[in-house]
Amino acid sequence: MTFLLGSGAGFSGDRTDAAIPVVAELIRRGQPAALLFETLGERTLAAAHRARHDDPDAGFEPLLDELLEPVLDDCLANGIAILGNFGAANPAGACERVRALAQGAGRADIRIGHVQGDDIRSRLSRIDLQRWEGESGEMPGEEALISANVYLGAAPLVEALALGAEVVVTGRVADPSLFLAPLMHYFSWAWDDWDRLAAGTMAGHLGECGSQVSGGYFADPGLKDVPDLATVGYPIIEVEEDGSLVVTKPPGTGGCVTEHTVKEQLLYEVHDPGGYLTPDVIVDLSGVRVYEIGPDRVAVSGIRGRPAPERLKTTVCYAGGWQGEAEISYAGPNAFARAQLAAEVLRERLTFRAPPELRSRFDIIGHTSVFDSDTGDLQRQTAGQESGDYRLRLAVGHAERRWVERATQELLALYCAGPAGGGGVRRQFQRRICTASYLVQRSDVEAFATLYGTPMNDDRSHDHGAQ
Repeated sequence: MTFLLGSGAGFSGDRTDAAIPVVAELIRRGQPAALLFETLGERTLAAAHRARHDDPDAGFEPLLDELLEPVLDDCLANGIAILGNFGAANPAGACERVRALAQGAGRADIRIGHVQGDDIRSRLSRIDLQRWEGESGEMPGEEALISANVYLGAAPLVEALALGAEVVVTGRVADPSLFLAPLMHYFSWAWDDWDRLAAGTMAGHLGECGSQVSGGYFADPGLKDVPDLATVGYPIIEVEEDGSLVVTKPPGTGGCVTEHTVKEQLLYEVHDPGGYLTPDVIVDLSGVRVYEIGPDRVAVSGIRGRPAPERLKTTVCYAGGWQGEAEISYAGPNAFARAQLAAEVLRERLTFRAPPELRSRFDIIGHTSVFDSDTGDLQRQTAGQESGDYRLRLAVGHAERRWVERATQELLALYCAGPAGGGGVRRQFQRRICTASYLVQRSDVEAFATLYGTPMNDDRSHDHGAQ
């Protein structure tokens, strides 16, 4: 029997109507299926913790209502499980919101799986932490620490499904593990069946970024043309019990699923194709085959797996003071030279108007800014007298808000005190959250699932949740 994995979102801020045609196609096929919402990244997790710090009832995916309302009742009525890491920094809050949405749809008896255990902040002092290779610096002190979340694997999600959960809410879980969990539950694969785990994990990897695999991130006009991108269809992954899989999308939607789109997504963010690390399995793509078997249908085979790594990745978020941005535009003849002069004026002003520890960066957007360094070396090497439309951006950081405000105010003053023709100033400043990556031992992670709103059996063992 084929199991269908439908992608409902690929990141926080994704299109909120994307899941509608996916669910319609899952229902039309009438096969066992799950709908997955991947809405969490390191950036969004940090933002979620900041939101919960300001409001204890916040901290979950802010678009949760818009994502779930259009499809929740249809999924519940047709036995399509929903799994999402939209719990972010507040999975319990997300569970409560899902319950309210279900009650509004006349589904008060909904069973919501609540996955816990990714938050290890309270136990950091007792845990063996290993710094991620290539990162430097010391663990922040307790006063600066905001959060510490482990990338969980699929096991506690499978536990939630085994409890009868119709919607499973998680915090930080590895993206492909969202997709692997319903496969493990439905096919009853063994936890040491490494090749099947690897195939299920890569099914998740292909679907986790939403429309990237169906043409969204692939599109490059004239080089890689994609039809009807405004209605791009989000992927559906067909998985067989032996681990073979096919990538497709709902009929009638835009975009395309081709050998090339699948290959791009297959290698997306994969540091080592021969040893892609996930919490559930180490994936080997060195023998993979990707081939089109029909319009918008691409088969993937040859995925192999090895035992999962000994340690799990953990993201630590900590307070980093304040950051601010300010921008001003220059356009028309000699615009680039005027933008350069404005940057030089600001640099000089900040040497005597701000403390020496103020961190700053200057970008002239529209002229090599994406590729430049913090020092602006590339900009200086390519300097000229170009006409055009440029935006000078100042970014600053400091432990105290007042100095960030002062620095951005200096850009505001360029309206009259700077080069001619500046306009369209925008300023903002906010608390800065920094992140660092560590590795923790599996034995230090106690991940488990309960049905939200029901008492937890204290005798249950939770030592299997970090598989």
